Amino acid sequence: MPSSTTTETPSRDDVSLSHGLKQRHLSMIALGGVIGAGLFVGSGAGIAAAGPSIVIAYALSGLLVMLVMRMLGEMSAAYPSSGSFSAHAERAIGPWAGFTAGWAFWVLLCTAVGLEGIGAAKIVSGWLPGTPEWAWVALFMVVFCGTNLAAVKNFGEFEFWFAALKVGAITLFLVLGVLAILGILPGTDSPGASHLTDFLPNGGEGLVIGLLASVFAYGGLETVTIAAAESENPVKGVASAVRTAMWRIALFYVGSMAVIVTLVPWDSKEVVEKGPYVAALDELGIPGAGQLMNVVVLVALLSAMNANIYGASRIAYSLVERGQGPKVLGRVSGGVPRIAVLASSVFGFLCVLLSYWRPNDVFSWLLNMIGAVILVVWIFIAVSQLRLRRRLEREAPEKLVVRMWAFPWLTWVALAGMAAVFVLMARQPDTRVQLYSTGGMTLVLAAVGYAWQKARARQ
Repeated sequence: MPSSTTTETPSRDDVSLSHGLKQRHLSMIALGGVIGAGLFVGSGAGIAAAGPSIVIAYALSGLLVMLVMRMLGEMSAAYPSSGSFSAHAERAIGPWAGFTAGWAFWVLLCTAVGLEGIGAAKIVSGWLPGTPEWAWVALFMVVFCGTNLAAVKNFGEFEFWFAALKVGAITLFLVLGVLAILGILPGTDSPGASHLTDFLPNGGEGLVIGLLASVFAYGGLETVTIAAAESENPVKGVASAVRTAMWRIALFYVGSMAVIVTLVPWDSKEVVEKGPYVAALDELGIPGAGQLMNVVVLVALLSAMNANIYGASRIAYSLVERGQGPKVLGRVSGGVPRIAVLASSVFGFLCVLLSYWRPNDVFSWLLNMIGAVILVVWIFIAVSQLRLRRRLEREAPEKLVVRMWAFPWLTWVALAGMAAVFVLMARQPDTRVQLYSTGGMTLVLAAVGYAWQKARARQ
């Protein structure tokens, strides 16, 4: 049962934050947020392992993500909060759960900021040989830290245009790809189904590797429920984002994977070396299209940096407001938790420095530690929804603006899916290390959170 320290009054963690995000910002963040760096950069390895069956892998993991987003949307529409799932876990399970989910996600986001900065710097230094990568990372960090230190509407504007470019690019890619497959794109011959004959080239093991890669490519969709708390109409924003999640995932993820494996041989070295989208456009022979796609990949990485600094700062702020972190991170000026923004940016840049100083021990350990955090967060979301739904039906049914489908059966199906992913991770040597490392960090955070909860209860 939830601790007696948990309150049923509306969350107060957004009292000092501004509400500068407009509905157009939130709509585009929801639309573009699904097109992350993991899709553009990380999907090549999944295709190389699973072959054409990567489409099945993305469809299966996409179904799981749809269920998670629906559950999160139900709770976030009822209880809008910049703490999102962390605040919901505290309300449903107890303060230790909010502490564990929140700080684990903060570490994940900050580390991801560093990784995305490194990826973006590699692209730019490739265009400008001789320029140091660390200098580009530092520049990106300064720009997006500055953006997030200013009013939240600046973050919204950056993400609006970043998302517009990503959506436009991937839509154009899908149109060109479908035209080429149909044989009506001038100057190209349709490959037909010639690249799809060996659907499972590496058997079930390859499909499992592709499935695990696809699961983690979906990370980041949660940002829209964090941002909604600072919008003009949080409930409407969350409801709209969640209701359109299904077609966005189907179109952008599953659709683009289907186009890529139809156009390009799955075992082409370029799929991994250049990235699947660049390889597909090069296959079509469109002049300059590959380099143009590199620009889009760069934008996706920069967009992810911007969104993750924002998300990390708001999660940290919410935790502090609920008494679960250093009070200094909760200071707000101009409607922005600026100390939390700075702390999140500094941690991200520290990850970059570790990738240069200690790439083989400290940095690799950090990467393994965050490897399965998103699954831990999803489990907290599902358990929280199971508990809060009954409470909402009993005490405040009018807040159920978004409802989980076929409750509680699909919530249990989602939990079973998450357990299955954990089992698959334990069977693979590479992901097994990530599973154990993330498990260790989660247990430590849970122990600290529980000790804090007990100490607070005695006061």
